[in-house]
Amino acid sequence: MEHLTPQIIAGETGGKYIGEEESRDIHVTGAVRDNRDVQPGSLFVCIQGAKVDGHTFANSAFEAGAACCLAEKPIPGATGPYILVDSTHDAIMALAAYYRGLFSIPVVGVTGSVGKTTSKELIAAALGAKYRVLKTISNQNNELGVSLLLLSLDERYDVAVVEMGISEHGEMSNLARMVRPDIFNMTSIGYSHIEALGDLNGVLRAKSEAFAHMKPESVAILNGDDDILCGYDPGIRKILCGLGERNDFRAENISSEGTQAVTCDVVNGMERLHVRIPAYGSHLASLAPAAVAIGRLLGLTSEEIHKGILSYAPVDGRANVIDTGYITLIDDCYNANPHSVEAAITSLCVLPGRRVAIVGDMLELSGLSDSLHREAGIFAARSGIDRIICCGDKAKLAYESYRSSCTGAASYYRDIAQLMTALPKLVKKGDYVLVKASHAMRFDKLIPLLRVLRSEI
Repeated sequence: MEHLTPQIIAGETGGKYIGEEESRDIHVTGAVRDNRDVQPGSLFVCIQGAKVDGHTFANSAFEAGAACCLAEKPIPGATGPYILVDSTHDAIMALAAYYRGLFSIPVVGVTGSVGKTTSKELIAAALGAKYRVLKTISNQNNELGVSLLLLSLDERYDVAVVEMGISEHGEMSNLARMVRPDIFNMTSIGYSHIEALGDLNGVLRAKSEAFAHMKPESVAILNGDDDILCGYDPGIRKILCGLGERNDFRAENISSEGTQAVTCDVVNGMERLHVRIPAYGSHLASLAPAAVAIGRLLGLTSEEIHKGILSYAPVDGRANVIDTGYITLIDDCYNANPHSVEAAITSLCVLPGRRVAIVGDMLELSGLSDSLHREAGIFAARSGIDRIICCGDKAKLAYESYRSSCTGAASYYRDIAQLMTALPKLVKKGDYVLVKASHAMRFDKLIPLLRVLRSEI
């Protein structure tokens, strides 16, 4: 970590230093929000949550070796120095923006309604063949998560890949003000958070706030298969990536190796690079061109990009394949929207054997919710899955439209408790079972049950 001290932190956040004079210039070596993650020299950020007040753990953080705390109210009996600010949330963003400016390494920002976490992992894997990469962990892509990631930069890293997730207008500006990406990858414009963002053009406006915080020589990597992004002018150099002919980098000759891998050729002009992505999901081929394009921009050879992509591994809850010995479980339950549900079902349907889709409500779709759930059911019917199992108020509409569109097996359950009771009767040995729903549906509760399922009842 570059040199940070309580004195500098107070100056950059507009805060008041409280503590002994000799502690003003001690070296701060990182930032955390959980006292259990404190390392000697850490800055502990006290967050006032709905259920837990981080200020109550300040002295525990000092005991663990924290050099300093960032707080928005006095810490009674503080055993170490702290910076008192009006808002720890705003202060940590200001500090992250300052700290990011101390580094000249390339920074890649990744956003999109669908596929941003997978794209982030694929890009980081490709770059990892040549560079030491700092990347967003899991889905810590909000203002606080991005702030803490940037504050973990140090001389170990050659490049950073930062996932940038939003749900409201203005959030991307806050993120981009900190990240200041040199390359900005937008995977798609879809219905995620449509309730707050209004419509698809509102989603585009919210995500494109980033371009106001990028240098003129920066590059936008956009999904050329997305009709909205294809025609969008970001005001900087634009490279289109995807499957269609209009893309600068496009994937061809896509082939699936069951649940083991997806292969394709990524074509750019006269150049052709064969890549093998060792994971499940035909959608991976559509994300590979962006990873290749970014690798090229940052100076990687074809051999390095290919080697890096071979190291890709999916994040838990995102098309993670689990062979239980009884079924093949596809854990894709982290979140869901219309585009990701269609992609998940498409990938399921290329697998041999009996295909079962367990789907739940897709949330935050506002007035479009009913029609989009019905369309999901129709899409599932036309795709040829063998059984659909629906759970949730809105998922009932998908169940009904599936039933009216085909003769495939279908079941509906009002809530997850009912579903868990019935599930052993619905799944057979050898099935490929997809689990997909919005995060708030808590379909992650199904995964332990499906992991141990061994016999029909």
